[in-house]
Amino acid sequence: MVIIITGLIAGSLDFLAAILLFVSRSKQKPAILLRYITSAALGPRAFSGGTQMALLGLCFHYLIALCWTALYFIVFPKLFPCDTMVLTNAVIYGLFVWVIMNLVILPLSKAEPRPFSALFALVNIAILIIAIGLPCAYAAKHYPLF
Repeated sequence: MVIIITGLIAGSLDFLAAILLFVSRSKQKPAILLRYITSAALGPRAFSGGTQMALLGLCFHYLIALCWTALYFIVFPKLFPCDTMVLTNAVIYGLFVWVIMNLVILPLSKAEPRPFSALFALVNIAILIIAIGLPCAYAAKHYPLF
């Protein structure tokens, strides 16, 4: 149950940050971002769909957050002892998630590639550290599975 709750917290924090960043930069509706998430699995047809495609993107987003959370709880404690500082683990895991998502998963997906921006990458890394890394590191330290 702790993985599900942590995954929902992490997914919600990441979603909130992503929406705020997306809307402030692009001045577009959040549904466009959700359709982009769907396009990773379905390709360009995700943008011609309506609300269903946006809702599917939201489901994908939370599924991905839940997978990253489960991975943290299962693998990370074996790599780093529980007495390691929460912030240290959060930074390491946030960086790890960014690297795998941006250099492995997204290039293999059907999503349209985005141009690289060092500043945007740093902002996204910071978001992942705070939204995914911190909840996972805190919860695993205080509510370990094993």
